[in-house]
Amino acid sequence: MGAFYRKELKSYFNNMTGFVFLAFILLMTGIFFTAINLNQLYPKFEIVISNVSFIFLLVVPILTMRSVAEEKHLKTDQLLYSLPVPVTKIVIAKYLAMVSVFLISVGVMLMYPVVLSFFGDVSFLSAYSALAGFAFLGCALISIGMFMSSLTESQLISSVISFGVLLIMYLMTSLASIVPNTAIASFACFTLLIAAIAAVLYFMTKDAAISIAGFAVAEFVMLMVYLFNKSLFEGAFASFLKYFSVFDRLENFIYGIFDLTAIVYYLSIIFIFVFMTVQSVEKKRWS
Repeated sequence: MGAFYRKELKSYFNNMTGFVFLAFILLMTGIFFTAINLNQLYPKFEIVISNVSFIFLLVVPILTMRSVAEEKHLKTDQLLYSLPVPVTKIVIAKYLAMVSVFLISVGVMLMYPVVLSFFGDVSFLSAYSALAGFAFLGCALISIGMFMSSLTESQLISSVISFGVLLIMYLMTSLASIVPNTAIASFACFTLLIAAIAAVLYFMTKDAAISIAGFAVAEFVMLMVYLFNKSLFEGAFASFLKYFSVFDRLENFIYGIFDLTAIVYYLSIIFIFVFMTVQSVEKKRWS
C-alpha cells in the first residue's frame, strides 16, 4: 500500500494536476489575505478561510477527476485487480495521495497567521481552528469527488458531476430557504432525492432491477409514512438540507470553536464515500 501511495502522490506532480491545484488554491487565499488582512489591516485570518471555502467547488474536481476515471479510461484498472493488494487499500492509497496534495496547501496557509502577527495581535486559536475545519472540509469533499470519479471513465464527466454535487452542497442553506414547507412539497423533494440515489446505485451496479427495486421500496415506505402522518413532512426537506449542509459545519471553526461533532460528521462522510468508491471499483472488477 505504501508503494502504491507514493506512486499516486508522485503522479500528481509528474503532470500539471498537483501544481494547478496548489497554485489555484494558494493564489485565491493570497488574494483574500492581501485584500482583507493586509490592505484593510484586519487581524482575523479566519475570515479569509470563510471567504475562500467556495474554492473547493473548482479545485476538488480538478484534483479528483482522474483518480479512478483515468484508470478506467486507459483500462489500467484491470492491472490493479491482479496486484496482491486488496482493492480497499488501493482506493485508500489513492485517497491519501490526494489528501496529501491538499494538505501541502494547508501547510503553507499555516504561515499566514504568523506573517499577520508581525503587524499586530492575532488570535492563533481562532486562526488555526478555522484552518483545521478547512482541512477536514477539504478531506471530506475530496472523498466525494473520488467517488464521482469512480462512476465514469471520462475525466470531464467526472469533474462536471463533482462540480454539480459540490455546488448543490454549497447552496444547501439557500435552497432550504426557498423550498416550500408544505408536506406535499417535502414529499416530492424526497422522491427526487430517492430517484437520484437510485440513479447512483445503477451507475455502481449496472443493474436496473436493483435500482428500480430500491427506489420502489424506499418510495413505498415513504408513501406509507406520508399517508399515516402528513405533518411529519411539513418543513422536513428544508430541515434535511440544513442538517446535511457540509459547508455550514465550517462556521463553528471560523468562530474559534473546535467542533468535535463536525469532525465526526466529516469523518463519517470520508468513511462513507471511500467505502462507496471501493464498492464501485469492486463491481467493475467482477463485471
